[in-house]
Amino acid sequence: MNVVSFGGGTNSTAMIAGMYLHKIPIDLILFADPGAEQPHTYEYIEVFNEWLVKHGLPKITPVHCVDKDGNRLTLEQECLRSGTLPSIAYGFKKCSLKHKIGPQEKFCNNHPACRAEWAAGRRVHKFIGYDAGETRRVQHAAPADEANKKYENHYPLYEWGWDRAECVRVIERAGLPRPGKSSCFFCPSMKKKEIRELWEKYPDLFKRAVDIEHRAAPTLIKVKGLGRQWSWESYIAEVQRNIEFEAAQITFDDLFPESPGGCICGAPCGCYDG
Repeated sequence: MNVVSFGGGTNSTAMIAGMYLHKIPIDLILFADPGAEQPHTYEYIEVFNEWLVKHGLPKITPVHCVDKDGNRLTLEQECLRSGTLPSIAYGFKKCSLKHKIGPQEKFCNNHPACRAEWAAGRRVHKFIGYDAGETRRVQHAAPADEANKKYENHYPLYEWGWDRAECVRVIERAGLPRPGKSSCFFCPSMKKKEIRELWEKYPDLFKRAVDIEHRAAPTLIKVKGLGRQWSWESYIAEVQRNIEFEAAQITFDDLFPESPGGCICGAPCGCYDG
């Protein structure tokens, strides 16, 4: 029983394409959906599903976290209800454990084929997209992998020596578009340029991220916001001030249209003639 953990990004997409090329069977592709992925990830899943079906592979199966009553619980809902930021903002990885690893484990625990493997005394083979540049992650996982009685974890990208650049090339050769980065739209690990892009392209999602900051504000002590030492709201406010400042500047050409590109004496470099 071969189960693929699909994260929605470059590595796991290339891993699936590589498994197809290496003729490694795939029985199940799981995507743990925290309910907060950026729009391009959900759009890519639809595109990728078409490729999977065309190549005789199973479509992606989304799984998600549920509360004690069996109702779906998104990471955004959890943050708003508890008045906290995602745990990674505080230096922990509980959100990944609860909304990524947990739902996949629960799904497999109830999947007939997985249960049959375990009943027969065999382990389920799980494929994870750590690339050739992630030696530390592979080595860190080794002790737990060896002790795991339910799963035999495989890291094919690492074994094939595929780094990030090769993953991109494999995706393109497969005729697929690049998937883009997979992350929640309010992930504290996002870079400033990604936050600004979110604000520009999806202002409604940016507002929801700021709502999480506002709800958590009364409980924050050392952490200032989703940027850890700064809030996303304050960062974008600074961006807006800079944009307004630039727009308000009067250029030399505006003041002296008769001498474009230089000063009023006609020299292009401020009266200095060499």
